[in-house]
Amino acid sequence: MCGITGWISFDRDLGTEAAALDAMTETMACRGPDDRGTWAQGPAALGHRRLAIIDLPGGRQPMSADTPHGSVALVYSGETYNFTELRRELTGRGHRFTTDSDTEVVLRGYLEWGDRVAERLNGMYAFAVWDGREDKLVMIRDRMGIKPFFYHPTPDGVLFGSEPKAILANPLASARVTLDGLRELFTMIKTPGHAVWDGMAEVEPGTVVTVDRSGVHRRVYWELETRPHTDDRDTTVATVRSLLDDIVRRQLVADVPRCTLLSGGLDSSAMTALAARQLGAHGEKVRSFAVDFVGQSDHFVADELRGTPDTPFVHDVARSAHTEHQDIVLDAQALADPEIRAKVIRARDLPAGFGDMDASLYLLFRAIRDQSTVALSGESADEVFGGYLQFFDEEARRGGTFP
Repeated sequence: MCGITGWISFDRDLGTEAAALDAMTETMACRGPDDRGTWAQGPAALGHRRLAIIDLPGGRQPMSADTPHGSVALVYSGETYNFTELRRELTGRGHRFTTDSDTEVVLRGYLEWGDRVAERLNGMYAFAVWDGREDKLVMIRDRMGIKPFFYHPTPDGVLFGSEPKAILANPLASARVTLDGLRELFTMIKTPGHAVWDGMAEVEPGTVVTVDRSGVHRRVYWELETRPHTDDRDTTVATVRSLLDDIVRRQLVADVPRCTLLSGGLDSSAMTALAARQLGAHGEKVRSFAVDFVGQSDHFVADELRGTPDTPFVHDVARSAHTEHQDIVLDAQALADPEIRAKVIRARDLPAGFGDMDASLYLLFRAIRDQSTVALSGESADEVFGGYLQFFDEEARRGGTFP
């Protein structure tokens, strides 16, 4: 997962602010348990906590490159799934690589194309580049905003981080919420760019934010467009299948153990089956995990959101795909543990969430982490494929609102 943070102050030398940078970096130890690093030079200070996925020894951060006109340093969270192709192109353009990591590909890509590198990346990412050649910070977030990214302008620069807590660890930021923040918090409505905390903003999806001595500048490099769908059903099915095959294949690339999160629904079942087929071609088995609750199967009561228990479908898919499957079974005592609830709220940075759902996910991931580092899930499939009940509500479908 990784966590990035940093502080740009054009009026001072941040080499003397190691304590503040360390405090900001350490707030994200849970995002990056495998390694930590900091880098400071003149007006720039960067911090990184690493979850190692690719090139475990070579992908340490912050990562920097010296040029005749100044240093360029990068902190990066995420994965670039087409890094192999980009590495090949950059090598052809004269770049030389010293690691096998996708991080170095992004850094070299920036040296070659500047902030236009974002338009070449296939992945989920949030990264910041301090460009000492022009004394500017460049912050870039992936197209769909999968990776979080926040920033807080200051009188002489900016603070940034993967999470608000990293920014709030700096004495220049105050943990204050105004009326606008309270509206965001209690209506459970997400306004793009709004970060709830006063003075803080969010790097919006598909956006480049540049900070230099003249201020903060934004550029949208990608946005979702609505276009008529003209393909017939067979072509549509073939296109979706091709995309899913490619997505799963790219996201299985890792130097650490991988698994899938299997709920028995269509999305996670399809993803698990594709992963099983692809790894099976290399003699590997997929590990799959599901969350269950003590007594749920025996005492299940259907409601409008869930008509059947998940477990029978989970086990059917696991048998069909020949996965190495494990149910993580939770009880009420674990879900009600005050320490667990406190950790869940701290992870969100806000006193909002989904109660037992958040706690169960936390406990599930904690159990999986002992066996796997990378987990593929069907998250957001309901948004993409129309899986929510409201999509089938005639009154909602006739409404004049979006969607």
